[in-house]
Amino acid sequence: MARKTLVVLIVALLSVLVGCHSADSGRAQLLPSQGEYTISAADIIKPQMAAETDIIEQVAINRQGYRLGLKRLAEYYAETGNNMKQNWAKKELKSLTSMPQYNYIIEASLAGPKLKAQTSIPEADYLYRDAVLLEKQAKKLVVYSNANMLRLALDKYNQLISKHPASDKLDDAAYKAAGIYEHFKDYSIALLYYQRAYQWNPQTPYSARFKAACILDRRLQSRTEALELYRQAIEKEKLGKKDREFAEERIEEFTKSAEKE
Repeated sequence: MARKTLVVLIVALLSVLVGCHSADSGRAQLLPSQGEYTISAADIIKPQMAAETDIIEQVAINRQGYRLGLKRLAEYYAETGNNMKQNWAKKELKSLTSMPQYNYIIEASLAGPKLKAQTSIPEADYLYRDAVLLEKQAKKLVVYSNANMLRLALDKYNQLISKHPASDKLDDAAYKAAGIYEHFKDYSIALLYYQRAYQWNPQTPYSARFKAACILDRRLQSRTEALELYRQAIEKEKLGKKDREFAEERIEEFTKSAEKE
């Protein structure tokens, strides 16, 4: 009985911790922690976003320079025997590591809607498999997901989109990434990735239109757009019985509501 009570308390606590974050907070865009994780300027510079990426590039350089400077300072004080200042530098470095750092580039936005998922590319396939494996490992526990590991998986999905824009795994990566963004309650970004999944592959096997409609309907209160996507989902996607019934119910509700106005 005591064990059962303890499990219930743990689940309740985790639910509170997971649910206390606001929508569109950017949690999924926090940079994943993986030791010496860095973003190179070459990875983030895109000609069509020169103004923004110039600033982002400088931020990335400053981040790395600050971290490197603190490491060198801590090493210098260790060599010279100044334990007090070494502890200061180590403490500051630890704070720098733990503070939020965002990835300001959203790959699905940058890529645009006109890409086509059409070519088998081995490197893209490897990236996709690695991402799926990381995502599965992150979700091993029923009541808890490893947030950092999910961000690492998300990073690989985005690498695939950025580096292999003709890959036949584009819609797969977009759909999987959308699910992670939705997990983090970054609903506006999740919506964009679901949209990219069916834009990049109109015959995608995923229920991306349905998922996008649900976000528009239940999270972003955009019923007109949701109505059209629910209709498209029923027409073009292989929905399960519950999802199809839900879509049909929402279509009926929206239609009746519109008639009364």
